[in-house]
Amino acid sequence: MSEGQPPLPLIDYDKFRLSLQRLQEQYANYQNAGIRRSQLDQEAVTESVIQRFETCYDCLWKVLRRYLINGLGLPDVPNSPKPIFRLADQNHLFRSPIDQWLVYAQKRIDTTHDYDVEKAKACLEVVPAFIDEAIDLYQTMSGDAWE
Repeated sequence: MSEGQPPLPLIDYDKFRLSLQRLQEQYANYQNAGIRRSQLDQEAVTESVIQRFETCYDCLWKVLRRYLINGLGLPDVPNSPKPIFRLADQNHLFRSPIDQWLVYAQKRIDTTHDYDVEKAKACLEVVPAFIDEAIDLYQTMSGDAWE
């Protein structure tokens, strides 16, 4: 950092961490939903997992943007998930190929714009991989171990 420049703002990972923890917890609950007695309960848990995926996804790309700007010092970082994911991939922040992150982006778009049973199932199929990838990214950006 040059003399006279203000220090870069710290990146707050709390919302991302909490949203990821809640997604992880609710997905575990979903995996046990078969023991529930009512179809309504099963549907409610499924919908909650998808909603938590959406929330976590949104927190992830926003904190990732801040990390690219404040942590890596990249100029002109767009304010949209897919270009941010591409920049993150170019900076070797992801364990899996960019194509996987674009799948997550598409699942997020699908659940927002046209929610139906098939799109819900497709979203649920990627949640375990998303959780693993998000934990890895959290650890990379924050330097903290996942608990």
